[in-house]
Amino acid sequence: MGIDFGDSRIGVALSDPLGIMATPHTIITRIEEEKDITTIVDIIHQNEVGRVVIGLPISMNGTLGMQAEKVKAFAAELAKKIDVPVEFRDERLSTVVAKNLVRESRKTDRKTRYDAAAAALILQSYLDDTAPPSDVSDEPDYPL
Repeated sequence: MGIDFGDSRIGVALSDPLGIMATPHTIITRIEEEKDITTIVDIIHQNEVGRVVIGLPISMNGTLGMQAEKVKAFAAELAKKIDVPVEFRDERLSTVVAKNLVRESRKTDRKTRYDAAAAALILQSYLDDTAPPSDVSDEPDYPL
């Protein structure tokens, strides 16, 4: 599961069972932290999630600002409620890229779709970096 944490909304993305492709799942409109966490815990259980990857907003100079501290505090509370690992992923520019992708797809519900699309980008980045290398010997032989 990928999470793009924001003050107003939380974007959620899930991967396929093989951990190859991330897709936007939902957007949680923030109500209060306990309810937000309960909603995420429910999604984790319903989808048999094995790991949570939360975007950490690191500034362009590499420092952690106030929003990153909010994300870390939220992640700590979430981790207390679940039995799966929680990891952070640098999310610099994920929202900018997500906005461009959503704009290109011409979705009608663009504003809130950014959050789920950003969560999918965060998760996809993690999946791409942690995928085992493919074994070239398993590739079929093609004529040249």
